[in-house]
This record gives sequence, structure tokens and C-alpha cells, in this order.
Amino acid sequence: MSLGLLSLIVLGLAGLGFFVGRSRALAVVGGDGRKLHSLPSYHGQSVALFAALPAFFVFGVWLFVQPILIEGSISATIPDSVIPEGGALSLVMADVRRIADGLDALVQAGSLTEASIAQLSTGNTDIRAMLAAGGVALGSDVPQAVLVAATEYRTLSGAGRLAMTGLVLVLAVLGLVLSLRRITPELRARNISEAFVKALLIGASLVAILTTVGIVFSLMFETINFFKMYPAKDFFFSTVWNPQFRGGSDLGILPLLWGTLYVSFVALLFAVPLGLMIAIYLSEYAGPKLRGLAKPAIEVLAGIPTIVYGLFALVTVGPLLRDYLAQPLGLGTSSSSVLTAGLVMGIMLIPFVSSLSDDIINAVPQAMRDGSYGLGATRSETIRQVVLPAALPGVVGAILLAASRAIGETMIVVMGAGAAAKLGLNPFEAMTTVTVKIVSQLTGDTEFASPETLVAFALGLTLFVFTLGLNVIALIIVRKYREQYE
Repeated sequence: MSLGLLSLIVLGLAGLGFFVGRSRALAVVGGDGRKLHSLPSYHGQSVALFAALPAFFVFGVWLFVQPILIEGSISATIPDSVIPEGGALSLVMADVRRIADGLDALVQAGSLTEASIAQLSTGNTDIRAMLAAGGVALGSDVPQAVLVAATEYRTLSGAGRLAMTGLVLVLAVLGLVLSLRRITPELRARNISEAFVKALLIGASLVAILTTVGIVFSLMFETINFFKMYPAKDFFFSTVWNPQFRGGSDLGILPLLWGTLYVSFVALLFAVPLGLMIAIYLSEYAGPKLRGLAKPAIEVLAGIPTIVYGLFALVTVGPLLRDYLAQPLGLGTSSSSVLTAGLVMGIMLIPFVSSLSDDIINAVPQAMRDGSYGLGATRSETIRQVVLPAALPGVVGAILLAASRAIGETMIVVMGAGAAAKLGLNPFEAMTTVTVKIVSQLTGDTEFASPETLVAFALGLTLFVFTLGLNVIALIIVRKYREQYE
């Protein structure tokens, strides 16, 4: 039975339990719902929960544990003679899984029978010939022991799936029957339903926290392995980025960090004044009709894919800056530059600054404006001396959030700023950022355990800490602002 079909059956039993439970709750009180502690619908919800939750819990745990146990059992039977040099047992297990999937496909297509597959583990049948006849091509370097292990893997997986199906269905039916028998007029079914909703909301709240913890730990372990191979002092203080994918690589983060900050600074230098002026105009000068049209139009910029911005930088902005600024001034001849990426990224950041700043300025109490007007101040003086100082914490938070978005950008930098890791002040030179190098270090055929690959995790952890710090500062400032005016 497929996993999707099993899930539908459990959900069907839960839906059936809802209607049967509601009917039974009314039946035990002779149709008079006033005698029930909880509404009949709550009794139906409690039956549905007891039918679905235990079954789905076992379902999820089984799907997580079964592959670990089966792979551990199969890997113990694989002889060392078939494992490639370097101890890459994971590569052998990948072949085992692929061949097992091929056998399943052949059985479903009718090219093989279960009886013929049962003979494969004895070595009496040529597995390679049978798979080739069924259209599953195998390289000549796949040992016979791996093919036999694949049949055992398939057998264990099938047995485990069958046992899981039976257990899940038994739990669903058992939960349905027992919860129906528990229905009495005094049963606090509403409390059961609300406890589930509360647990669901708590679980949803923990998703972000657990995701952050998972990201940190996944980066941290590989970063520790990297620093065992490469000195942390050289990584954080070296001014040379030169991964050779051989001995003697220089992996200093300073050129990448400088490029990241430089491009982000140019982007913010363009986006912050423009976004802030847009926010002031929309909140203080524009009428309701114009505001209703202009604000959604500006926010459309935030929904454009970054690859489109990258193409815009590569095809339009870069050549214009090169032809009309860089070459006439003798500052460069390349269309890929810090200024190209910074300007296009600044366009992308405008709605981040303008929309949040607009909301923050509108949240300033009207009484503060009226008091300023009563003292004889003009509108521009009121905005400059009353509204903006009052909204400053929120505006700073919007700027920091935009900065964290700029630091994590990749595609615009790849297509607009190039991939040259260097320290320099010329904005018409090509530079790169941390995110670009993370992508480049993790692509290709380099060995994963090499410093040149593991450095991507160190770069990612450094960038994560940096952007997390900016986000925390922004949230603190915004929270302080909200506490002041809510």
C-alpha cells in the first residue's frame, strides 16, 4: 500500500469518526444536546483526533526510523572488498537503493515476479542480466554482492512497509472504537479539542525556533571539521581568497566580507533615501486615491524574482554604467561592478524601506502633528522636527531589515558584480560576496571532505551570525517603538 493511500485511509477513518462521534453523543442523551457537557461537534472532533493522531505519530516515527535500521543492517553485510578506496560506504548504499527501486519498478511493470526475485539472494540467477532485460542499466563495475544486498534491502523495506501499514490501521481503528466507547454526557470533549489546538499552535511556534537551531547545528559541525583542517586565524584575518582545490589554498574571508559590505552599502545608499522620501510623501502628502494606487505598485518590486533583477543588471544597468561613467572617467572597462549590483539591489530594497517606514510614520499619533501645527510650524517643519524623530526607532529597524536582506542576496551579485574576491575602493571594479562563494564552493566535483568545500559552511555560519545580529537589533528597535505607541 502506498503512503498516500494509507494517509487517505487514516483521514477517512478520522472523518468517519467525527460524524459517528457526533451522532453517538446525541444518542446517549436522547437527542437533547443540553445534557452534554460539550457540544456534539466537540465529541466528533475528539473521536477524530484519537483515530488520527496516534496513527500518524507512529506513521511518522516509522518512516524516520525504518531507513536507518535497514541501512544499518544491510551495510553490515556488505564485504569490505566492494567498498571503494576512502571508505565511501555511502556510495555503495546509494547503488543498493537505486537497484532496489529498479527491482520494484520491474515488478510493478510485470517484467519480474516475486518468485524470481526470491532466487536472487541465493546467487542462482544472474541479477545483472535480469535487470538489463527489464531496462535497468548497470555499469560493469557494480559487484554481484551489491546486487544481492539490493534484493535484501527491498525485502526488508517491503516487510517494514507492510508491518507499518498494519500497525497504523490497527491504531486508527482502535482509537476510533475506544474513543466512541468513552462518549458520555459528562465527557469534557471540548477540553480535549482545545488542548489539541493549543498543542498545535505551540508546535507551530516552535517551528521557527527548531529550524534556527537545526541550521546552526548543521553549519556548526561542518565548520568545526573545516577548522580542524584550516587555521581559524588565517580564515578570519587573511586578505587572500585563492581556493586551489589542492594543497596551498588561501581561504581568507576578509575580501568576501568586504565585497558583501561594499555592495550592501551601495544598495542601502540608494534605497534608504529614496524609500524614506517615498514613505514621507505617501503618508504625509499623498491623497487616499493616490496612496491606494502607488503603495501596491511600489510593493510589486519586492515580488520580482531576484534572477530578473540580475538579468536587468547584466543587460541594462551594467553596460550603461560602463559606457557612460566607467570608461569616460578611466575607472574600468567591465560591466560587472559593485555599483551595478548595488544600484539594482537598491531598487529591490526600496519597498522594504518605504512600506515599513510608511506604516511606522502613519502610526505616529495625530495629536503630535496637531500640536506642532498649533504652535505655528509648517508641514515640512512638522515632518522634520516632530514626525521623523518620533518614528526614528521604527525607521532604523526598517533600514536594518533591508540591510540583512541585502547581505544575503546572491543572484544579483553573481550577474551584476562578478566573482572577483579582492579588496578595493573602486566601485566600478568587479567584486563578490560571501553568498556567491558559498554557492561556488559547493558546486563541482570537489571532494566533500576537502577544506575547499567545507569552507562554505564556515562562510555560511559567519554570514548567519552577522545577519542574525542585524535582525535581532532591528527587532529590538521595532519592539521598543511599538511599545511606545501601541
